[in-house]
Amino acid sequence: MILRHFLGTIAYRAQKALRNAPPGFASFRAAPGVRTPHQIVFHMTNVLGYARTFFVGGKFKPEIKDNFNLEIEEFHRILDSLKTHLEQGTPFQGTTPERMLQGPFSDAMSHAGQLAMLRRLFGSPVPPENFIMASILGDNVGRNQAEPVCPDSEWLDAEGKRQK
Repeated sequence: MILRHFLGTIAYRAQKALRNAPPGFASFRAAPGVRTPHQIVFHMTNVLGYARTFFVGGKFKPEIKDNFNLEIEEFHRILDSLKTHLEQGTPFQGTTPERMLQGPFSDAMSHAGQLAMLRRLFGSPVPPENFIMASILGDNVGRNQAEPVCPDSEWLDAEGKRQK
């Protein structure tokens, strides 16, 4: 199912941005009022937790964790819960698959891109890759994501210098 694969893609892209992040990245603030990476991961968890309410009902109101690694684990736990509901065919309550994709799932994907952009602003850019070739599996929404299959051989670092 495409929604399950999209969840795997969110996990892959988020981990690509978070993998090997240098110390201090979690609390990096690009400008006043801009969310830190820690706050973005918390927000992604919130958005996806809200999405889960369309399967289980109720409300989702987590509290931000003091530890960034615990925040990342919670994010992946929510992805896994959504994946399980999709695998089990849990019916959507008050929404459609299309609205789930255009709303919370796409919102989370946008925030994965923000994490990658913040890595570059932090001076530790994430090398680009050909995502069509990426080894993304819909059943893998955890932290342990595959390394790039087809990374770009040349790219520009944070200073605009060509890297290999």
